[in-house]
Amino acid sequence: MATKVYVGNMSYDTTESELRELFAAHGEVTSVNVVKDRDTGRPRGFAFVEMATKEAAQAAITALNGKEVDGRQLNVNEAQPPKERGSYSNNNSRGGRREQRRW
Repeated sequence: MATKVYVGNMSYDTTESELRELFAAHGEVTSVNVVKDRDTGRPRGFAFVEMATKEAAQAAITALNGKEVDGRQLNVNEAQPPKERGSYSNNNSRGGRREQRRW
């Protein structure tokens, strides 16, 4: 089963092909996605790498977490599923409870 790995604290100069090569030394790489700003198209400094097996992902995490690439120390760990975003229609969406006024 494929496992997605988060790669943070990347240099803006690091490319998808460089990441693929770096991770391929630890197992089969299924996909690489350098996250880019939707307005400017410039890299945002993090990426997701999908490894073919959980064992390959763990080997890459162990080997590459803290490794310096393009002058930056990478932060590499297993990717977490995205957090659910709240809805504005929910009264508690801003973290507090709305006071009810009594006239």
